Amino acid sequence: MWQLEGAKCSFLFCLGMSIIICSVIYLRASIPTAPKPSEPSSCRPFSTECKAVLPGTEIGVEWLRRDCQVESYILNSHLQCSNLTRELHFITRPLSREEEDYPLAFILTVHKELEVFVRLLRAIYMPQNVYCIHVDAKAPWEYQEAIRKLVSCFQNTFLSSHSETVTYAGFSRLQADVNCMRDLAKSKIGWRKVVNLCGQDFPVKSNLELVQYMQSKEWRDRNMTPGVKQPVSMRHRTELEHIEITGSHVVLKGMGLKKGPPPHNLQVYFGTAYYALTRPFVDFVLKSPIARDLLEWSIDTFSPDEHYWVTLNHVKEAPGSHINGDWEGDIRAIKWKDQEGNTHNGCKGHYVRDICIYGMEDLPWIIERNSMFANKFERDTFPEVLDCLEQWHRNKVLSQSTVPIEPSWLLATQSNSSSSSYFNSSARA
Repeated sequence: MWQLEGAKCSFLFCLGMSIIICSVIYLRASIPTAPKPSEPSSCRPFSTECKAVLPGTEIGVEWLRRDCQVESYILNSHLQCSNLTRELHFITRPLSREEEDYPLAFILTVHKELEVFVRLLRAIYMPQNVYCIHVDAKAPWEYQEAIRKLVSCFQNTFLSSHSETVTYAGFSRLQADVNCMRDLAKSKIGWRKVVNLCGQDFPVKSNLELVQYMQSKEWRDRNMTPGVKQPVSMRHRTELEHIEITGSHVVLKGMGLKKGPPPHNLQVYFGTAYYALTRPFVDFVLKSPIARDLLEWSIDTFSPDEHYWVTLNHVKEAPGSHINGDWEGDIRAIKWKDQEGNTHNGCKGHYVRDICIYGMEDLPWIIERNSMFANKFERDTFPEVLDCLEQWHRNKVLSQSTVPIEPSWLLATQSNSSSSSYFNSSARA
């Protein structure tokens, strides 16, 4: 009898333990848990050419990157925004009173190269500025979600209220900028000038240098739209009707139908698609019948963003207009294939659509030019170039700071000294 009772107790004990164990397994399987961010692999070391532009390397200082796999972090991370800004090394305070008193607006149109975009935003980000991000409507859903998640972490950064399906050389590219301008016009941040960027740009000047350049005697009250009267070789772009194949390309309409003349007897100019515009000029773009009529007339032209801004900036009534302007305004360092041997010594990476995708040996030229921005960069083909330029730029930004440096702002550390003390001593100098 005692043996039977003992067997019963053992059976009930085992049964109870089995139920508890199964319940725990079931609960752990049924309750969703946020996946942990993937552990970053070893950081890619700086290349030899890169070390030549980093401070201290001539006396044996080794720079060690802290920032790896930005793209996988954005795609996979479920961290809170406070962690995200710290882990991705965003600057979270204005670095000088001069910059705080002159906030800038940025328009970024993006469709690919997520990591390059994140690193671009990080490089130009300052809490006093404002950023409108236009994501191409045809970009992959995962890409759009990643940018939406990142943008939600910053009060001064937002997605454009209307997204275009952007076509290369099409009107949709110009419309994307105008959409962001409408949004920026409603911003409560008192931005002074707006600059447009694409996702494969990267800054060369620091935010402080941009502010000082835009407040210089030459540009204080002027718009920057480099360009000239439309050359004969470019007239087909605006004299013949074109049609945009949505999301693909632009072609001539029919056998080359002639367009009517531009509205208001405007002289058409040809220039870059990039600019730095005053806030009153943006109001002119959004409200003036001249600007509205030119925008509508430009719908069936080829690459209208290369004539629209520069043409309006030669209108006398436009605020901040530069009616005698030429190619002044060093907005972009670009190596065009047809300018090889003239303005540059050739592309050390490779050309895409006659524009250089920079290689490592292009770095000295970029830094020496000291333009506002450089274009273009790719992560997969020449990743070391962006590593180097980004670290060089962050070193410059922090060395100009008038406030103490936060440790999280450092993208790399020095092997034989405290990087934070290096930058703090630079800021006090």
